[in-house]
Amino acid sequence: MADMRMQLDQMVNVLKAVAEPSRLRILALLSKGDLTVSDLTTILGQSQPRVSRHLKLLAEADLIDRYQEGAWAYFRLSDNAVCGTLVRGILGRLDCADALIERDLERLSQVKSSRQERAAAYFSANAGSWDEIRKLHVSESAVETALKAIVGDRPFQAMLDVGTGTGRLLELFAPLYQRGLGIDINRDMLAVARANLELAGIANAQVRQGDVYALPVERERFDLVTIHQVLHFLDDPQAAIREAARALRPGGRLLIVDFAPHKLEFLREEHAHLRLGFSDEQMLGWMKDAGLEPVKTVELEPKFTNGDDGLTVKLWLAQDPRMLIAGPAEEENAGAVLA
Repeated sequence: MADMRMQLDQMVNVLKAVAEPSRLRILALLSKGDLTVSDLTTILGQSQPRVSRHLKLLAEADLIDRYQEGAWAYFRLSDNAVCGTLVRGILGRLDCADALIERDLERLSQVKSSRQERAAAYFSANAGSWDEIRKLHVSESAVETALKAIVGDRPFQAMLDVGTGTGRLLELFAPLYQRGLGIDINRDMLAVARANLELAGIANAQVRQGDVYALPVERERFDLVTIHQVLHFLDDPQAAIREAARALRPGGRLLIVDFAPHKLEFLREEHAHLRLGFSDEQMLGWMKDAGLEPVKTVELEPKFTNGDDGLTVKLWLAQDPRMLIAGPAEEENAGAVLA
């Protein structure tokens, strides 16, 4: 077991950093997910220089981490095991019914709702032409060829497509699965997906409204879970990956498709992107944290460029490491996942 003790000076620095109301409030907020300086100034009602000063002191005490995505800087609780354990222990003792903490959490909810509403409005406005918009970023034919190659041609029981959009992946893999399910939060997108599946004559798949953070499915029921160009719209991609991993059967596979890190800031303002791509280190780390074993990574260079910049598409495949030992009856029940 790792040594969780601290040197005296380090312990004093940590306790000094925490022992200030605004900084403790910041830690409580970051325990709910990554936030920007702008988010924190809105929630705390404090100036940007003051919030930045608090963040600097917390970072110096190794209590939070900062990472850059284009012009935006995000903050999160530190990955340092010793400091992280101590902070979470302190936060666990904090009364969430405290008036100030309760107000902060309400404002945090408003910040997140505002993001979600903006994304939902974008999806609704573009639901009918979403596939065409994707083609501006990268060749869909190249992506689909890579998807087929990485999944293979072996039939399986059940597929779950998280953030299904127009239902394209359900169409693509329809010859392989017995039952397919697509989940999306946006009703306009679901209407498009249903129309597409009907037009393609696919009867072994359905779509359903649901939240990527709380999937309306049974646990451990799917052989393949896909998340295609969804994570860059989310506040908490890691939470979505953990939720997707819980839907996998032993030996099941999670396939994520998204962008490599890039600097196309206009995608934030014009296309509701919250994240400007993901590094291999970040994505594979999230997969491992969800209990999965990374299997393969594929990189597709951009065909479309904007000036000197372009978007590289990445495919990350991971597998549930548990062995599936099931009799015929269990296999039959697994096929009835959508019944």
